[in-house]
Amino acid sequence: MTQFGYRTLGFGGANVIPRDPYDAYYLVVAGGGAGGNNNYHGGGGGAGGYLTNFGGTAYTFNPGVEYTCTVGTGGTIDTPGGSGDNTSGLDSSLAGSDITDITSTGGGRGGNNYAQGINASAGGSGGGGGAYSGAAGAGNTPSTTPSQGNAGAAGTASGSAGGGGGGATAGASGSSGGNGTANDITGSSVTYAGGGGGSRWPSGTSTGGAGGGGAGSSADGTTGTDGLGGGGGGSERNGSNAGGTGGDGVVILTMPDISYSGKTTGSPTVATGQGPGSDQTVVTFTGTGIYYG
Repeated sequence: MTQFGYRTLGFGGANVIPRDPYDAYYLVVAGGGAGGNNNYHGGGGGAGGYLTNFGGTAYTFNPGVEYTCTVGTGGTIDTPGGSGDNTSGLDSSLAGSDITDITSTGGGRGGNNYAQGINASAGGSGGGGGAYSGAAGAGNTPSTTPSQGNAGAAGTASGSAGGGGGGATAGASGSSGGNGTANDITGSSVTYAGGGGGSRWPSGTSTGGAGGGGAGSSADGTTGTDGLGGGGGGSERNGSNAGGTGGDGVVILTMPDISYSGKTTGSPTVATGQGPGSDQTVVTFTGTGIYYG
């Protein structure tokens, strides 16, 4: 049996001893940006920033310390065809008093370079530019090492397509969203943080990046995938069409089964017996909460 900050051996609470510090790994993905929405030639939303130490140097977690896991939501859109802006995704973070805090930046919104002249935004990965050569948003903003994401692509000069949003592994290519990055911190390989595809005109679709990026379209853009931080797809032309909202991010922690405290807030999903040695606990936050070391 494990008590908060202690390990209890024996029956009836006897032999209570302090728990030791232990290795922990994280994956922190921010919310993806929304695709361009307002009537014409929208760019795809950039993927949420992607940061992890899995496969690298572990953090040391200490018993009794609160580790706050903040999960950023995806960017939103104004009413379909409305005059308001679409928005970038929100940041995700892991913070504790004894660690270097980790913040992944929300993905940049997709641009619209026609009537409204809404610019694409920089972010963890940048949003795609609107058609008619709308500039793309930069990725890895602010800069992290290793990089948390990549730039979107500019819209086409002819007005036939908005640019795709950037992804964690690759920048956008034309109207296609950039691909995200695969990670097996949960015990299975999952791809996170794909960019949204840009709009198409007068017909067709643009592919969202692997890792939850929404598709762009000559009609509605599709939404980025929640829990993966994908960017939303850009929409096109008709005033009733809507850009895709960005996907919500995620914060995932993993530590040895024997070290897991069993104490959290925010109702994360907890799975034990995971990983290559089948001896790891995986704590997945899809909403903000606290893990107590």
